[in-house]
Amino acid sequence: MNAADGFSASRQKALEIVENETFKSAITILILVNAVTLGIDTVPDLPETLKLCLRVFDVFVIGVFVIELALKIYAWRAGFFRSGWNVFDFVIVGVSLAPGSHAFQVLRSLRVLRVLRLLHVVPMMKRIVEALFKALPGMGAIMAVLALLVYAGAVMATTLYGRTENEEVAMLFGDLPSSAFTLFQVMTMDGWRNEVVQKVMDDGHPYAWVFFLIFIFLASFAVLNLFIALIVEALQAEQEAAQDEAMEHIEDEIEDAQEEARRQNAEIIALIGELREEVRDLKAERSGPITPPAAPEA
Repeated sequence: MNAADGFSASRQKALEIVENETFKSAITILILVNAVTLGIDTVPDLPETLKLCLRVFDVFVIGVFVIELALKIYAWRAGFFRSGWNVFDFVIVGVSLAPGSHAFQVLRSLRVLRVLRLLHVVPMMKRIVEALFKALPGMGAIMAVLALLVYAGAVMATTLYGRTENEEVAMLFGDLPSSAFTLFQVMTMDGWRNEVVQKVMDDGHPYAWVFFLIFIFLASFAVLNLFIALIVEALQAEQEAAQDEAMEHIEDEIEDAQEEARRQNAEIIALIGELREEVRDLKAERSGPITPPAAPEA
């Protein structure tokens, strides 16, 4: 075996490892356990022994992830970076390798992002994320509509309620940015009645609730529900695409099975024909030439 054959065999072995279901399951379990240990590491006043065990396990996890990525890069070479999920894994593991000094504490805190690798390890999560990415163009259009709605509402609220001597109301609607932020809070319906509407009504605007109810209906019940409808539509389209792919795979398997059956039937028919020829030849050999009976003697 020459060097090229040995290199090809080793790449094939690496490819078999990274595509093995047991290997993928082990990586998934390791990600889940690592997510739990990262959460435990945030608990204050942990015993020193437990802290040491968590550090050792964290180093072990990083080592396993580095080996996994090395195997994938070795097996797929440049094709590894053609997948966005592989690039995502590469960045996450690279962040985990950042030094632990104070200057890199923000990067080190991003270690918990390793749990996001589940988004493409688990097929259902991967399908949902891909559907969300496909829905982004439509979500951008809805965001633009929502921004226009908030802007128009902020201009109206600043004009109606911003010119006041009440400090609390002035903090809410004294200028355009404050009004936009307040209306965003109203849109989420987080304390909108007591913290916003009631203060405006007490400031001499008894019918202010009409404005805020209209805004909530338009922003929360109408526009925001469009996000849900868009995401549901994207998920349904992704599910239909997955079903179509599965059906195409099944149809291909059925066609292959039918082709194999036709081939086997042709072979059986040919074999039966050969057997018939052999039987006919055997009968001919056994019967031999037919001789006329001898004439009786006088």
